[in-house]
Order: sequence, then structure tokens, then C-alpha cells
Amino acid sequence: MPAKNFPLPARSAQLPTLALLLLFGLAEAVPSQALAPRLAGGGSERAAGCSTKAGPQQGAVERYLGLPVDGRQSPKDCEAIRNFQEQEGVLPADGYASPATYRALYVRWAAGHPEKLLADKHCPPARGRVACLDLTHQVLWLLKGRKVVLRAMPARSGAPGYETRTGRFRIQRRVRHDYSAPYRQKMPFSQYFSRGQAFHGTQKNIYSPPGSHGCVNLRYDDAENLWRWMRIGDTVRIWGRKPPT
Repeated sequence: MPAKNFPLPARSAQLPTLALLLLFGLAEAVPSQALAPRLAGGGSERAAGCSTKAGPQQGAVERYLGLPVDGRQSPKDCEAIRNFQEQEGVLPADGYASPATYRALYVRWAAGHPEKLLADKHCPPARGRVACLDLTHQVLWLLKGRKVVLRAMPARSGAPGYETRTGRFRIQRRVRHDYSAPYRQKMPFSQYFSRGQAFHGTQKNIYSPPGSHGCVNLRYDDAENLWRWMRIGDTVRIWGRKPPT
């Protein structure tokens, strides 16, 4: 795995209402992502809520975050991992080096290295537009000729029993405002490539397990960008296998 490091995002401003929430015992009613910026300001408070266990992707996560790679969890490791989780929306944001954390870090790395994506033999450059989906890393990007025109973005493929199909496909149908009656879910920017399987936006956390019912979920903005670029007849290449969550 590449050993490229990148800086952590800047921390957000503190929440002025946290003290009142804690005083009246209401902090649990506030989403963890809202409380996170305030907790980020106090090292001792932050460490108390951190996981003390090394995760299954500890070494890889340490490498991507530029931490000492020893495979052991430390307060500093947890602080850095939790910072990243909060910024990217990986839940729970507890500093545990989970598979979802590793995939989010891989997407961040891949977005900054388009030359690596162009070199991926699973999805070689071709005439026209090609949507490339790596199920192993749950990452999608779009090629146009020999250029990455939409950088790597996180994806959420099918859950066990509803696996997203692999192979070479073409966009067959596009529906701007679609809706799944069986699953009672909105499917904005749907682009169908294999019978009922499509790229589309989701309101769910992109890193939440176990996965979709076969479609490829994207964050709303990413799904909209893909919609703007792709057309009926464009190529889709899908390979790999979704790892356990």
C-alpha cells in the first residue's frame, strides 16, 4: 500500500452550547458530529472518549495519516484518527482504525493521485467517458479519454446477498428524480447500468454498513456531478469484491 501522507483537515469552531448540554444531561441528544468540534479542542476530554484498541486496519491507517507505523493504538493515534473520522463522516468517530476508516483514507489518497487511477489496468483509458468502480476499496472515478475528469469519490455498493454486479456495462437509462417503491427510498440522479442496478445519490451515511440493495450509493453532490458528466451509452467498469464491514 502506498505510503503517501497528507495533512489533516483544519478543526472546526467550538460549539458554545456544549457546557449547557452537559450540565443538563442533554449531550446524548445531540448528534456526535455536532459535538465533535468542541471535543476536539480539549485533549484530555478527547482522549477519554477514544478507543484504546488497535483496529483491524491500524497499520494502514497510521501510514496514511503520517503516524508512526507500529500497529498499536496510542492516544496520539486515536486523536488523529478521530479527527479524520469527524471530517469525513465515518461513524462511529471514536478513533478506532476500522475498515470504513481505511476506505475513507484510501479515497482521500486516490483523489490526490489521478496518475495512479490512470494506471489501474482494471479500468484503462478509452474513447469517451468511463465510470470506474473499485468494489474492494469502495471508490469511484470517471475517465474521459486519458484524463480523470471526476476525481475519486466514496461509494457504497451492495450488501451481502445484494452484491453489485461486476463486469463491463453501459448506461442504459437515466432518471433525475427516481424513487424505489420496494425500499421506500429516494434515488436522485439515478443512472442504470445493469437491470435494476444504478448509480444514485443517497441520504444515508456513505460509510454505513452493510450496504445497498445492489445499487451504487453516492453522496448527493457526487451523484449530481456524475449525472452532469455521463450520458446514455457511456461505459461502466466494475471489479473487485466488497470487503467485510
